Parts: sequence; structure tokens; C-alpha cells
Amino acid sequence: MNRITHTFQTLRMQGRKALIGYLTVGDPNLKTSERNIRLALASGLDILELGVPFSDPTADGPSIQAAGQRALASGVNLKQILAMAARLRRTSKVPMILFSYANPLFRYGYDALCRDAARAGLDGFLVVDLPFEESAELRVPMKRHGLLFIQLIAPTTSPERARRLLAEADGFVYYILVKGVTGTRKRIVFDTKKNIDRLRTCTALPIAAGFGISDGEQARAAARHADAVVVGSALVEAARAGRLAKLVRELATAVHKA
Repeated sequence: MNRITHTFQTLRMQGRKALIGYLTVGDPNLKTSERNIRLALASGLDILELGVPFSDPTADGPSIQAAGQRALASGVNLKQILAMAARLRRTSKVPMILFSYANPLFRYGYDALCRDAARAGLDGFLVVDLPFEESAELRVPMKRHGLLFIQLIAPTTSPERARRLLAEADGFVYYILVKGVTGTRKRIVFDTKKNIDRLRTCTALPIAAGFGISDGEQARAAARHADAVVVGSALVEAARAGRLAKLVRELATAVHKA
């Protein structure tokens, strides 16, 4: 069984929700990045998203854009990211997802990428800008290597399209809480229950809610209705400020008790 599926099943049996955390690999350099990722894992992440830096991150706000630029300036590449994943896997059983735009994956080569990612101990991919209608070329080798294809669903996605997208999805659904790009927000207007209830009519997969969550209070509010909460920009900012462990512990406590 894939580690993502196993984690959700285990947490459900325990009556807990999952905390999913995103960090840009290579920000500000590989050594510091790996140290921060290990710190986040030790502080309570249930699932890790390894962010692949990209020069044109159309879905990301200022914090992750800046992190990606710092990582690219340090020379990080996808081969190094997979090598880091392999090192992390030697000491951690936490599921790991490669979070990327399509271009770096396409340049690496989908078949070779899926083979190398599986060998490194990755569990799935989340590709921000790959249209479902063009995703089969990646999904086929992913399935062959036991990797799960995580589907994003926007608040504007119709139930009919959601059913179509989620028919080929695995692991969990990433539900985007807000319209717009990633980034911390002082206030999020949640219509979470209504939208997630509607989404549950389209899939039996666990539903993770993300985009905009920055603290324990917001995480707890989202976790009341979702099966998991995803936090990215706030973790990137916390890592820069030296308060990553504190924030992960705060978020984990809030999510697990929701």
C-alpha cells in the first residue's frame, strides 16, 4: 500500500486529521533546505510536499516565488531534489510528494522521472499546471511505478468536471480554498463545509484543504471539514525567520485536535 493511503487510513482510525507541509527544496541552498525539511518532519508533519523551484510559478504568491528564485540561484536541479528525497527516506517513513510545475518534469523525461522518483522513495506527484486532458502521458508511467497522481480542485470547479478529474486521481484531493495564488492571508472567508460536502459526492478520496492557511486558528477551521490541511507559504516564511519548528508544532496540534 502506498504510504499516502496508509497514512490517511491510520489517522482516520485514530480520529485525527493530517497536516501536509510544503517547503521549496534548495531554499536558500540544499544544505539549509534539507536541515529545515528534517526539522519540519521531526516537528509533526504527516505528509511532506517537496517543492520543485520553477522560474515561472504562476500559481504561487510572493513567498514561494522568492523561495524558488533563491533555490534556482543556488543551482538546485531535479536530480539533486530526488537525491535529497532518497536521503530523507532512509530515516523517515513520512509520505513525500513531488510538488512541481510540468516543465521541469517534462525536461527530465516522464519515464525516467517516475523510475527515479520511485527509487528515491517518493509516493506521488502534484503538478500544478498540467491540464487533466494532457496528463495521461505522465499518469501512465506513474501508475507503473506505484506513484499516486494528486489532483487539484479549485473552488470554481463544477461537480461535473470534478467527477471527471477525480475518476483518475489517487491518494487524496487537494482542494484550493481561495481564488488566486498561494500566500498567507490574515483572513480567509471559508465556504469550506458547503464546497467540501459537495466534493464528497464526487469522490471517496480524502480531501485536503490548502492555499492561504497561515496559523493554527485557520488550520483548525479548515480541518473541521477537511481530512487534511496543507500549509506552504507560512512554512517557507517561518523557515526564513527561524521559527519553523514552532509553527509546525502549532499547526499539528490544531489539525490533529480539530
